[in-house]
Amino acid sequence: MNQEDFFKKITSHAKEYGFVFQSSEIYDGLSAVYDYGQNGVELKNNIRKYWWQAMVQFNENIVGIDSAIFMHPTIWKASGHVDAFNDPLIDNKDSKKRYRADVLVEDFLAKIEDKINKEVEKARKRFGETFDEQQFITTNARVLELKDQHATTSKKLYSIMEANDLVAFKQLIEDIGVVCPISGTRNWTDVRQFNLMFSTQMGSTAEGASEIYLRPETAQGIFVNYLNVQKTGRMKIPFGIAQTGKAFRNEIVARQFIFRMREFEQMEMQFFVRPGDELAWFEHWKKERMKWHLSLGIPASKYRFHDHEKLAHYANAAADIEFEFPFGFKELEGIHSRTDFDLSAHQKFSGKKIQYFDPELNESYVPFVVETSIGLDRMFLAMLSNSYNEEKLEDGSERVVLKLPAVLAPVKAAILPLVAKDGLPEKAREILQSLRYDFYCQYEEKDSIGKRYRRQDAIGTPYCITVDHQTLEDNTVTLRDRDSMQQERVSISDLHTLIAKKIRPEYN
Repeated sequence: MNQEDFFKKITSHAKEYGFVFQSSEIYDGLSAVYDYGQNGVELKNNIRKYWWQAMVQFNENIVGIDSAIFMHPTIWKASGHVDAFNDPLIDNKDSKKRYRADVLVEDFLAKIEDKINKEVEKARKRFGETFDEQQFITTNARVLELKDQHATTSKKLYSIMEANDLVAFKQLIEDIGVVCPISGTRNWTDVRQFNLMFSTQMGSTAEGASEIYLRPETAQGIFVNYLNVQKTGRMKIPFGIAQTGKAFRNEIVARQFIFRMREFEQMEMQFFVRPGDELAWFEHWKKERMKWHLSLGIPASKYRFHDHEKLAHYANAAADIEFEFPFGFKELEGIHSRTDFDLSAHQKFSGKKIQYFDPELNESYVPFVVETSIGLDRMFLAMLSNSYNEEKLEDGSERVVLKLPAVLAPVKAAILPLVAKDGLPEKAREILQSLRYDFYCQYEEKDSIGKRYRRQDAIGTPYCITVDHQTLEDNTVTLRDRDSMQQERVSISDLHTLIAKKIRPEYN
């Protein structure tokens, strides 16, 4: 199965089993806006909780806040979003489709990387165990040609974006021969800037209303509350402030299901440190965040670091944790050393002193900041795409199973009476009642036990608990493991301990 077909199966599965729905679907939907269904919201909540535990619960010097979506408009002037939060936009005149110019070039670069990888794989098959990959990529003429093309194009792209040279941007797109994926033509408009912030009006009358923005990121809510948290929490440097919440961006091209949306959720932590210590903490948080990802049991080969060559105006170091989605390696989380840009800007624009008195140094300073920022929706998609499996069983039948990390699974256990009579439903509901206060469980009695197992496999339930006639005699049940499909007879009194052990967070 190719990756495009695989991705279509994931999106179809997400709808069929109550994970993600198109927003306003009965009105033909709203582009790049999605709703989370009954299983999706549980998975999303569990990802958020797992992140919050790692950031706040397991760290003595990190606390959480929940700032408002609506914020004073001057905040976005201070942060640079009013003047600089733009994407380069380009249209194809034939298809009438709109694209981000930088994404078109990045897609071209990704195709070059794919070509290099294919050359390497072809050579690996040809030479077998004697294959020396490092020697091949440094000596093969075709690979060297592709690497040179990649390096040259990348250098031009970063230079153009740094200079904000829109004329040169269009010329680069024409020079590398980018075609519209829809029309297949190179009939492009000029490149122009497009501000991504949604604006609205706040006020009781049209005349007295003022323009404000839906926040394009959650970080600024942390920065403007720095003094409140530091003073009321008696926080000492270094310390962090964490937050999860919605953000909004009027994306030019929102695509790839929930990977890029106009309404999305972020999980961010801003870590305040002494000036001069920021790069050491930057490396610390790179390691800690990768450790968090790997704690979910996903192979390390699915992740990689991408260090930024072109830095944002506020940063002196930046790296992405990229995940191998069905459409390639893409950014999942960013770690940035933001220097003192944000707090200094808000100090300037607000006229309020935003500093920290360091008793060890006996001086005041504006703290530097190291940020970790992960998209909750992207993490959701990463978990969904990594866990989706189609398996052919020994008896010739097939099953679709979501091998989600148990700690994230929407339903932790399904309670299934073998038949809907003979007192089995009543006994099953007793078990449900004893477990539901600590675990999200489902009760199901419709259809054969085999069909019920398949439904629970498809939503990623780690355990199925079958109540049969023997249960009434000795208070034991059949416990079925999702991944192995192995079944064992266990005492009802042991169920709580077994489930708790299965879903215990591994990160600490």
